[in-house]
Amino acid sequence: MTDRRYTEDEVAEIFKRAAESQQTARRQLPAGEGMTLADIQGIGHEVGIPAELVAQAASDLEHRGLPASERFLGFPLKVGRTIELDRRVTDEEWDRLVVDLRETFDARGTVRSSGSLREWTNGNLQALLEPTPTGHRLRLRTTNGNARSLISMGAIGIGAFLTFGVVAAATGTLAEAASILISFGLIGIGGLALGALRLPRWAAARARQMEGVASRLALVTRSLPPGGDE
Repeated sequence: MTDRRYTEDEVAEIFKRAAESQQTARRQLPAGEGMTLADIQGIGHEVGIPAELVAQAASDLEHRGLPASERFLGFPLKVGRTIELDRRVTDEEWDRLVVDLRETFDARGTVRSSGSLREWTNGNLQALLEPTPTGHRLRLRTTNGNARSLISMGAIGIGAFLTFGVVAAATGTLAEAASILISFGLIGIGGLALGALRLPRWAAARARQMEGVASRLALVTRSLPPGGDE
């Protein structure tokens, strides 16, 4: 590399070409195939990132789990995260996890077990621990049931407003049906507003809480093998 100084136009052109190259590389990646850790480490090597740091970052990503969400009429009503653990969780670690869940979500919840399956639930909030061939899988998920009911009510109100409005307009009875239409309209708007306004903040908060639980569990399960010495 030289110490040459680039003009403003040249800097813009450099970034433009770099962005185009990045997009080209993304298009060349076969859909659904992804990249191996070695592939990612090779890219990291090209930009000066040590392979061990890339591997550590990949491991951290795996242990934090994959977030998931589900939308209802465009609104985030379900939030979840699935964490794959490369060994079995001990009874003591499960007890600590339950304590963490109670503190994180400020809820006592109920603990149940069936064979090798364990769960902690508090209403719609669930933590399910299930065995896998290589260890355990933790599923965290929750649904905002109140918001679903309000949004459904709002959607029904809006639908009734439109239906009766079309019928009234076609039959020339808009004036007579005005009070009914206003009622349906208020129900629809009110239900949608009450159900949807707080959903983005709720979903973001739950996602952060679940990521925190996943990160703390990963630190515990990776810090010492079961039965190991400190």
